[in-house]
Amino acid sequence: MSIGEGWRNLFENWPETIPRNGILVTNYNETVPFKAFMISGSILLVERETPDSQGARKVLIAYDCISAVKLTTPLDLPRFLVMGFQAP
Repeated sequence: MSIGEGWRNLFENWPETIPRNGILVTNYNETVPFKAFMISGSILLVERETPDSQGARKVLIAYDCISAVKLTTPLDLPRFLVMGFQAP
């Protein structure tokens, strides 16, 4: 599975119990805070709470251009079991 497929799988199967907000980090070292997202086969659409310096509130990004997702909501680690994570 490629990195892009891994990110697509994560967003496609995002559980209802995990808030759909956070910070997207791109391969270009950009950080994109988001409050919601929508998926497609090859592109993710994220919605920003406030516009960026150019006035954009929506960002379309290819899954393979995502390097990290930061979650800003404090959650206990066991809540991520539903996303496929497990203790070592």
